[in-house]
Amino acid sequence: MTKFGTARLDKRWLALHIIVSTQGRNGALDTGAYESVTRGIKVVVRPFYLDDQSEPNENHFVWAYHVEIVNDGHERVQLRTRYWRITDALGRVQEVRGPGVVGEQPVLDPGQAFEYTSGTPLPTPSGIMAGSYQMEGTNGEQFDVEIPAFSLDSPHQAVKLN
Repeated sequence: MTKFGTARLDKRWLALHIIVSTQGRNGALDTGAYESVTRGIKVVVRPFYLDDQSEPNENHFVWAYHVEIVNDGHERVQLRTRYWRITDALGRVQEVRGPGVVGEQPVLDPGQAFEYTSGTPLPTPSGIMAGSYQMEGTNGEQFDVEIPAFSLDSPHQAVKLN
C-alpha cells in the first residue's frame, strides 16, 4: 500500500515484540494489540507508527500493522479475500478489497497460524482501520472473520483535555 518493504517492517515489529515479551503483559509498555475471534479464527493486530516513513509537514502519515491469524477451530480453512475500511481523522473512508493478504491465500489447519506485516498511509495524524477476511472451510462454505477495529495513532495528533 505504500513505499516501504516488508523486511524493514518485520524488523520493527520484532523489536517491539521483544520489548513486550521482555516486560510481559503486566509491564509498563502497552502492547497495542487488538483481538477478535470468529468461529474459532483469532485475529490479532498490532499497529505502529512509522516516523521515518512519515512527512507530517506534507500531511503524510504512515503506519504498519502486524497481523496474526490463528486457527483455534476444528477444521482446515483458507483465507480467500480481505476487506479493509480505513477511516482518517476527518471521517473520510477508503475501502480496500482483494484476494488474500500480501500475495498469499494461506491454508490453516487447526492449531496453525499465519503472520504478516503491511501498512497504510493517511493524510491525517490518526485514523481507524477495521475489516474482515473471507475464509473457506473444507466443505466449501465461505464465512467472514472479523478483523478488530484498531486505532492508528501518531505523536502528531493534537490532544484535547475536556
